[in-house]
Amino acid sequence: MMRKLITKLENNNILNKEEFVDLIENHSPDDTEFLFQRARSVREKYFGKSVFLRGLIEISNFCSNDCFYCGIRRSNKNTDRYRLSEEDILICCDEGYSLGFRTFVMQGGEDAYFKDDVLISIIKKIKSKYPDCAVTLSLGERSHESYQNLFNAGADRYLLRHETANPHHYEQLHPNWMSYEHRINCLKDLKNIGFQVGTGFMVGSPFQTVNNLAEDLLFIAVFQPQMVGIGPFIPHHATPFAEKNSGTVEQTLFMLGLLRLILPKALLPSTTALGTIDPKGREKGLLAGANVVMPNLSPVDVRKKYDIYDNKIFTGEESAQYVKNLADRIRSTGYTVDTSRGDAPDWKK
Repeated sequence: MMRKLITKLENNNILNKEEFVDLIENHSPDDTEFLFQRARSVREKYFGKSVFLRGLIEISNFCSNDCFYCGIRRSNKNTDRYRLSEEDILICCDEGYSLGFRTFVMQGGEDAYFKDDVLISIIKKIKSKYPDCAVTLSLGERSHESYQNLFNAGADRYLLRHETANPHHYEQLHPNWMSYEHRINCLKDLKNIGFQVGTGFMVGSPFQTVNNLAEDLLFIAVFQPQMVGIGPFIPHHATPFAEKNSGTVEQTLFMLGLLRLILPKALLPSTTALGTIDPKGREKGLLAGANVVMPNLSPVDVRKKYDIYDNKIFTGEESAQYVKNLADRIRSTGYTVDTSRGDAPDWKK
């Protein structure tokens, strides 16, 4: 029965909520392996053996929000705050370009310092110096006007996780001034403006039910983003969820496999969170259908400070050696590093 549902999904027939719940709750290890085989087949149909590298630059751990799961929430008074300058960011891009990266991902908390004029200057300088590169932003909720300004400056992609497609669950994860409706409206704005849009959710977040996971899959099937980032929930010691259990590698991988069948042409990262809770997590993510890895280009002295969850992996290795080691790990899965921009198929700006 479970294989019939997986095959139905592979044949571009979206499941209903009850079918997704049944599949998530009742799959066997054999069903899981069947799913991963089908997910690999689908991703190879559209992407071959390519795994795209994105250079991640964590530009600030200041944040005006207070999400209950996040270590850089504004209520955490023990976080060692930092903010990269424009010069810092451009140096990261210079290093990344020399290492072969053709996408730079600027990620940070919702830091009021990074107003439109600051970001526009950075984006234009990156695109001017490296016109063959894509710029991805992951800087939270902003106004439609702000998103439009950043797009007009040359930004190509924007990542904004919806976190959960259930409004009540959203309220359980966020302070009362944050709104599920506003988050979804931001995603719609980004899509309407013309960004390649990424969304996603945590697997195993506090209060999450199997119904919630099914709702996430249905939301993504309808919204049709170009990118989906998921990872296991990992608690942070200085948050209200410090004592909550982590999500599991197994369930995260299963959800990755389902996402590949739902969105055959999507860019799906094998996330740092997967690598944090399992030394082979990122390799397992690639074998479950993922096709993106995002090594950290941030200055080594700030990487520990972007502590959104406990025990986040980082490396102090020299970057060229780290990229070589990462490429070797990717090749061990049967895939190869692709140094192109790696845009979503059929997407045109």
